[in-house]
Amino acid sequence: MAWTGYQRFLALMMVVTGSINTLSTKWADNIKSKGSDGQVRTFEHPFLQASTMFLGEMLCLLTFKILVWINRNRETGHALTNGNQNFNPFLLLPAAMFDLIGTSIMYIGLTLTYASSFQMFRGSIIVFVAVLSMTFLDRRLIRREWIGILNVIIGLLIVGITDALYQTPGESKGRNSLITGDLLIILAQIISACQMVYEEKYVAGMNIPPLQAVGWEGVFGFSVLSVLLVIFYYIPAPAHFDHNARHTVEDFVDGLVQIANNSLLLLAITGTVVSIAFFNFAGISVTKEMSATTRMVLDSVRTFVIWMVSLGVKWQAFHWQHLLGFAVLIVGMCAYNGLMPRCGRLEMDPEAAPVVNDDPEDGADEA
Repeated sequence: MAWTGYQRFLALMMVVTGSINTLSTKWADNIKSKGSDGQVRTFEHPFLQASTMFLGEMLCLLTFKILVWINRNRETGHALTNGNQNFNPFLLLPAAMFDLIGTSIMYIGLTLTYASSFQMFRGSIIVFVAVLSMTFLDRRLIRREWIGILNVIIGLLIVGITDALYQTPGESKGRNSLITGDLLIILAQIISACQMVYEEKYVAGMNIPPLQAVGWEGVFGFSVLSVLLVIFYYIPAPAHFDHNARHTVEDFVDGLVQIANNSLLLLAITGTVVSIAFFNFAGISVTKEMSATTRMVLDSVRTFVIWMVSLGVKWQAFHWQHLLGFAVLIVGMCAYNGLMPRCGRLEMDPEAAPVVNDDPEDGADEA
């Protein structure tokens, strides 16, 4: 069935805002600005950036409250507000903590590797969700899902080996930095997979409006991370991770001064906050209006857009191996979600692992 105009708008919004989110974060990592000590340095504040992501998620709760108020006199309410609105928000606290840890590690990894590799390696979450689902949810994978997982692993190996073998001309961080960044992103996907499995086991059955769930996770994540920013301000950082005025784990004062001293940096950070809010909204709406598999396909398009923009602005050099790895990765995702023509004819096992949304930034959307 053909998409309606509204569905096409949602799909475009998801691809555009999702791409902006990753690109604006990486753009901020590449901008130089004067810090609190008067020195000009590259903006490397992953924990501060993670807090801006949670701030964007908090905007989803504000959007939810506005929709509830606008539709207060309607009997049926709004599609994005229907569900169980009366629940204990602290049920979402563990999911928010998984989100906090995973996002912070991802943003550290993003400072060390390419934006396209960052987006591709996030696809590894399919593997970890499948393993954890078998362990904690007693699910059983069918053949097409195993084939998909194998393709995802092969695709990621191609991308990782390419990052290890080649170095962009002028790249100052070196191969060890790229490899470390890739490994940190994979580690973050393990933690994000824990978030998804927790949400399915303890939250999914409660019929919580996804927009409300995302908002509450943003509230918890932002609150806890705000406290951690103060603690990290006094903890010395190891070598290669101390690129701030105080050489600590996170110098949020230095980061805020850098943002204030560079309007482009402020624009990039604002892009992160606003885009994650719209991306969550679009992702939830795509799942409701179309399907989770459509959302996965659109997220794959987002990966391609990020890669093409990264090449266009010369954040990385073109390597045909990346294209090969990307293609194998997409085939694996499609096979896992039953989107390949042959896979689509295979009977779906009712106990098989669910369709996976490979974006931990909005993992609560599956709640």
